[in-house]
Amino acid sequence: MEKKQFTVYGRVQGVGFRFYTLLQAGKLGVGGYVKNLTDGAVLAVVVGEPEQVNAMRDWLHKGSPSAEVSRVVEQDYTGEREFSGFAIEH
Repeated sequence: MEKKQFTVYGRVQGVGFRFYTLLQAGKLGVGGYVKNLTDGAVLAVVVGEPEQVNAMRDWLHKGSPSAEVSRVVEQDYTGEREFSGFAIEH
């Protein structure tokens, strides 16, 4: 099981990015969450098998139809939290 944290920059707020991320996570069967950050970026924590996380990584580099992703910063997720599904957090 891989646990990754992605910070997505660009035009990613106000364009349905979190909703589309939730849909994509459901299709891929990953756990975690997505939320807006105060600096205009979006944070996504993704938990799953390596191939699932890779597919989600690829999707985050494109984003929702109206998004314009300029950069994605990837880190290992080191939090203690366990995930049973994927959610939008506020």
